[in-house]
Amino acid sequence: MKMIKNSKLSERKTRKVVHHFCVDIPASKTAELLGLNRNTVNRFYRLFRDIIYKNRCEKMMKFKGLVEIDESYFGATRSRGHEGKLKRGRGTLKQPVFGIFERDGEVYTEMVPNCKRDTLQGIILGKVDISSVINSDGWRGYDGLVDVGYDKHYRVTHSKGEFSLKNGMATLLVYQTTLAAG
Repeated sequence: MKMIKNSKLSERKTRKVVHHFCVDIPASKTAELLGLNRNTVNRFYRLFRDIIYKNRCEKMMKFKGLVEIDESYFGATRSRGHEGKLKRGRGTLKQPVFGIFERDGEVYTEMVPNCKRDTLQGIILGKVDISSVINSDGWRGYDGLVDVGYDKHYRVTHSKGEFSLKNGMATLLVYQTTLAAG
């Protein structure tokens, strides 16, 4: 904040720099549009990122209560040099991402090098309180969570119509159809 107080920029221009940062306009373009030096805008952008980082570090305590975990792969459906669609899941060229969701709370995502058990368990141990109720799918990367201390680990099998309830238990979702008598 010291840089903003001692800045020679007017409050109006400072607000414009903040606005451009928020709408994700690059520093070079912001400097061009506002008639500022690119290094000045870069310093402001760096300051904003540092403030955001410090705020997130203060807020990022361990997840407690009912927690859901899942992994996914993100990327293009096709890639140059590869014919046809890319395959799904393990062995794909897509980027694996792991996520933790606390019911009625925060969300945490992280790009991971792979979705192996050691990788995922390391993140879970660092981010999820040991007394939490964990819901996950049947991915084998979640095997052994009970062994490391998570006594309440429930799995759901979406292909069988199972989904997590608000209390954290898995339930079989049954679709009922009523036939009208003729």
